[in-house]
Amino acid sequence: MSTPLPLGRPDIRQSDIDQVVEVLRSGWITTGQVAAEFERSFADRVGAAGAVALCSGTAGMHAVLASLDLQPGDEIITQSLTWVSTANVATRLGARVIFVDVDRETLLLHPQDVEPLLSPRTKAIIPVHFAGAPADLNPLREIASRHNVSLIEDAAHAAGTAYAEKPIGAGGTCVFSFHPLKNLTTGEGGMVCSDDPDLLAQVRRFKFHGLGHDAYDRETQRRTAMAEVIEPGLKFNLPDMNAALGLAALPRLDDNNHARELLAERYLERLSEIPGIYPLGRPDYSHQHAWSLFAIRIDDDIHGMTRSAFMDLLKNEGIGTGVHFYPVHMHQWYRRHYADVSLPNTEWNGERLCSLPLYPTMSIADVDRVADVISHVVAGTVA
Repeated sequence: MSTPLPLGRPDIRQSDIDQVVEVLRSGWITTGQVAAEFERSFADRVGAAGAVALCSGTAGMHAVLASLDLQPGDEIITQSLTWVSTANVATRLGARVIFVDVDRETLLLHPQDVEPLLSPRTKAIIPVHFAGAPADLNPLREIASRHNVSLIEDAAHAAGTAYAEKPIGAGGTCVFSFHPLKNLTTGEGGMVCSDDPDLLAQVRRFKFHGLGHDAYDRETQRRTAMAEVIEPGLKFNLPDMNAALGLAALPRLDDNNHARELLAERYLERLSEIPGIYPLGRPDYSHQHAWSLFAIRIDDDIHGMTRSAFMDLLKNEGIGTGVHFYPVHMHQWYRRHYADVSLPNTEWNGERLCSLPLYPTMSIADVDRVADVISHVVAGTVA
């Protein structure tokens, strides 16, 4: 068998390792000057007014939603076809999640589907920039402004994505993820970017126990050692060890995303030849796709094959796959508490979605290999 192709592989180079080792040898391995430099550099890269690094994208979403002071009965609107973190955080903070269906082809929400779901209890709209493609932000911003609710962008897949020629992160409030499968990784980590200085200050306090100053502030700014809690917070800070990875890789983000784009275009070319295999559609408005994922839908009506069977056959041929995502409202806990939710496009896709290998160190030959295996699988010529 050929060398296995994983679903994803982080682009870790010797220069990245050297920067992490330098942090380890410095004697300061928790949150310090490297994390601060990563915040500044990332904000500059996306054009954000400011940024706060955290230990995960989920932590970033938690900190931003906590700033809304959600009360029982308050509502947030988001899509179900995403990872469970946003719904989990909102639920733990006491809010109810109002799920909106997605476009069947792009898996992005339509602004016109959001407005009818608004109520006096709505506190936030959370669009997802899915797989590296941006949601249609201008109409969403207009709706949020008119109804005086927060717009919080789930930018977990959107490092390097642009909407209407502006990078995601250049305005409003965005939450990025730096998980190993993402376009930029810190091992685990996240970033909140915002043009609201008060929100950034609150997120900065929240991510370190609610203290007015963290340990690095006290060490470098000669602050009093007895920092006080301004408001209750949690411990969500990003250590310098992790920040060093992101800081080292940030200058390669554009080149790596370009490599992803070339691979994705080859996938689109090759898979167009295979009936019953449907890649995601792309938005028809001005955007730059970051290709965080390459997802397809398997038409079981054509192939008589479930997604699980399809994935098992690819695994047997050394091809890694993933499911992005199983709809949130179909998970066990949410099924019990959201039994009346019906989202036809979400559910249709949720049964058929399959992500294929995509990472910048892949080759065009690797894509061709995946396409060849898929062609044989759907033709029934592999065991």
